[in-house]
Amino acid sequence: MVFAVGPRLHAGPRCRAKAVRRVKLVGAVLAAAPRSAECCARVTIDGRPPAAAARLTERLYTRLPVSNEPPETDQPAPTAQPATAQPATARPLGCLIEIVETLVLTIVIFWVIQTFVAQPYKIQQESMHGTLEPNQYVLVDKLTPRFDSYSRGDIIVFHPILRPDSCSAAGTPLEAEGDSNTPYIKRVIGEPGDLVQLRNGTVWVNGAQLNEPYTEGRPTQITGGQSSWIVPADRLFVMGDNRPNSADSRQFGPICISDVIGRAWLRYWPLNTLGILQTPTYDVPPASPTPSPAGLVQPMPAALEPARP
Repeated sequence: MVFAVGPRLHAGPRCRAKAVRRVKLVGAVLAAAPRSAECCARVTIDGRPPAAAARLTERLYTRLPVSNEPPETDQPAPTAQPATAQPATARPLGCLIEIVETLVLTIVIFWVIQTFVAQPYKIQQESMHGTLEPNQYVLVDKLTPRFDSYSRGDIIVFHPILRPDSCSAAGTPLEAEGDSNTPYIKRVIGEPGDLVQLRNGTVWVNGAQLNEPYTEGRPTQITGGQSSWIVPADRLFVMGDNRPNSADSRQFGPICISDVIGRAWLRYWPLNTLGILQTPTYDVPPASPTPSPAGLVQPMPAALEPARP
């Protein structure tokens, strides 16, 4: 094979009769021809003698690299076949595992929120009429009471359990059917150490009369045979806003703080009643520094109205 670089090569008649292939490279033309002694003897380069032409041809042949490019032909190059996509392998077991993981994660998140953060409740009775009506829904905050104690005026949800001796002792369900899992919803009137008194249809705390616009002028009557309570250190005195139709601490005495579920702070359903449940402020003197024991807790009433979740 002879590479032509620079001077043009001339082949004799017998060499031209043989097949000659040329390949174009970048900046050079590759010419292939038979290497017979008889052909090379007749090659001349710009009029040089055959011996000199043969030596030059041999030097060109030995020094230049041989191209691995295929020779040009008139036949069209084969067309590359497009890669066909392999069908995806079905993974029914993998999909099932992902669905189960999603369901478990959803249940765990829901449980954490309902147990430690907030929980919705439905109002079913009329003890909070004027503030909360039956079939309304409230959201009960369980998180902030862990570091912010309940205050006078808060609306709370609690388990109706009577514990006359100690809040750590076993109690008696307040409902006639004995279902202590049905919560009540009331307003905090007396904090630990407060002296709560009922006088002529009004409520007095630590010697000061409460201004209670949420009762809508309804009088607060004595319903349990007692008109004065000193709230123990681990309890709260609660009453419903609808005083004539509310079973509350006037009947069963102060409730244990440990039985309180949380603080109702948002009314969210129906949407036209959406709003924050505001906590009123009272001009009340400080509570007594030495609360009395739980000896003032009264017996439970015959029937109470729950606020079911």
